[in-house]
Amino acid sequence: MATEHSVMAVIRAARPTFRNSHDKVAFAIHASFLSAGFILHSTGPAAFVNDVLSSASTDEVGLENWNEVDDNYAFVYSNPDQGAQKVLVKCLVMNNKLLVDALKEGDSEALHLEIDVSDYAEENAASNYSFKNLRNLIADVDKEILAKLDGSAASSAPQPSSSDKGLRDDRDRSSRGVSNPSNPYVFPHPSGVIVPPLPGSGSSDLFPGPGAGMYPSRGDFGGGSMLIGPHDPQFFGGNRGGVPGLPGGQPGVPPGARFDPFGPPDVPGFEPGRFVRYDDT
Repeated sequence: MATEHSVMAVIRAARPTFRNSHDKVAFAIHASFLSAGFILHSTGPAAFVNDVLSSASTDEVGLENWNEVDDNYAFVYSNPDQGAQKVLVKCLVMNNKLLVDALKEGDSEALHLEIDVSDYAEENAASNYSFKNLRNLIADVDKEILAKLDGSAASSAPQPSSSDKGLRDDRDRSSRGVSNPSNPYVFPHPSGVIVPPLPGSGSSDLFPGPGAGMYPSRGDFGGGSMLIGPHDPQFFGGNRGGVPGLPGGQPGVPPGARFDPFGPPDVPGFEPGRFVRYDDT
């Protein structure tokens, strides 16, 4: 991995000549590759040939003519620790930006990084080796190109902690309609009020089976369907003005429940108000 100190050490040891700010940033990218363990095989005009990845020598070369091509830079590297594949890095000047593309031998897609040169190099400081925010530049090169070339980007992704995993599991349960893992029969109502199912009836319809995301146990409510008679004491536990409903007067049906209508709409004899409790005595 490249660091600010190792990159600056490479720059000072090479003592390159910069024509402008783009040269400085392009060379800082090159120095990042060298400090990360890469070896230079080609640069300058020789690195722009079409088949450079296969034709470039495996010998290590110097930096002659590295900035000879106007508004373009090219480097061919390999890293002994990552196999024999070569890597072609090209930098294209576009106004104040430097567009960096890195293609590994055998890959079909290049890695891309867009750099705002003014963020890292002063306009009139081409003759010295001072940079602005060099650490940030190296961090971007390492994250977007170097780490991906050696496959460490995926492995370096932060793993969720046990507390994060527990929070994610609770959210997953909530998305399936279970708001309390310790009580799988409590469902959230759209109003935000937690409404349990009717006690003593309806559990076979409310919990049709132990499908995906459902708890298999449903013995707490005694089983049975929601088809209950007019004298059942549970039928009017949550009525609102004579209209049967869930406890607490909450309208609607819990998510996932099989809910049959009380009867065909506007058909005489099936009005909800017809089913009323009366005293036999």
